[in-house]
Amino acid sequence: MTPHLQKRSLSLNGHRTSVALEPAFWSVLEQAASQQGQSLAGLVATQDATRADPDQPLASHLRVFALAWAGQGKG
Repeated sequence: MTPHLQKRSLSLNGHRTSVALEPAFWSVLEQAASQQGQSLAGLVATQDATRADPDQPLASHLRVFALAWAGQGKG
């Protein structure tokens, strides 16, 4: 049985952190990173730095970004 969430560890601003998302969101984020010529870690770091609300959980922000990306026909 596949776990519901996949956890990935990344380095953001010199600190290690983990983010748990559903596999479908990781897939869209990987596509977005590839199309933008970035690594997945680079995309996540960019999204982390550009969050309008720093109190919003990073995982929530990444889900919203992935939905917007896919909704623009890029996913």
